[in-house]
Amino acid sequence: MEDTRVAVVTGSNKGIGLAIVRGLCSEFDGCVYLTARDEGRGMEAVEALQEEGLSVRFHQLDIDDEESIAAFKTHIEDTYGGLDVLVNNAAIAYKAAATEPFGEQAENSIRINFFGTLALCRSLFPLLRPHARVVTMSSFVAFLPRVNGDEPQAFNLREKLSSEELTEEELCDLMNQFVETAKDGTWTEAGWQSSAYSVSKVGVTALTRVQQRAFDDDPREDLIVNCCNPGAVVTDMSSHKGAFTVEQGAECPIYLALLPPDTEEPKGAYVWHDKQVVDWVKGPLPSPY
Repeated sequence: MEDTRVAVVTGSNKGIGLAIVRGLCSEFDGCVYLTARDEGRGMEAVEALQEEGLSVRFHQLDIDDEESIAAFKTHIEDTYGGLDVLVNNAAIAYKAAATEPFGEQAENSIRINFFGTLALCRSLFPLLRPHARVVTMSSFVAFLPRVNGDEPQAFNLREKLSSEELTEEELCDLMNQFVETAKDGTWTEAGWQSSAYSVSKVGVTALTRVQQRAFDDDPREDLIVNCCNPGAVVTDMSSHKGAFTVEQGAECPIYLALLPPDTEEPKGAYVWHDKQVVDWVKGPLPSPY
């Protein structure tokens, strides 16, 4: 078993994920794993980084596949015995011009972006070593007041999502309720946004808060999870529209991944791309994106 610190970035063969891997290869004291659903694309990315003189490792990982998650967990556990950094970057987003029914978009987005992230966390969290750092990619579209305005249903949703008593099970129920209303056409009346991607990122942001409360009670010392808005980054997912490069988008997640031991803040926070901690429930936001 190798005696080294380990960092893992999901969905990292391109875009912000690849930029995070590149940055961690330079700044993290340990081995860095680039992971991807497609082994061929993942290995191409690894080879390109190696040509830059960076040391990086690859393992296939699809957060939408239970067997893939289990195989990856076994590999990390058997090879290293533990994990020090996890960056939850893998996600999907439908384009604005997508023709798939909204119910289908909701089902796939929530299944992968929320439940896939949750499944990976449930699998890997037992491997986290003391002082481990978890970073989940959120978005400016996940800011809680953007959950459908001032309608009573939206207000109730915001209260539930921001509750300090919210459980993982209750959050899962809320995400499933969104999918159900998206399928029957009542999502707006229920208080949700008309963007499946936005709701999925609201979900993982709320999940971050729930997970940090669990970490606070964990016997392992100094476990921290934060989520971050990387800003409007020019990537394939954004149809190459945005204000920031992938390198700029990677700055905040790298910062959060490398928080020093015994950090008091940020912890369980919604962090802006410029590293400011934002009140997810009330704001204000430092910038539009």
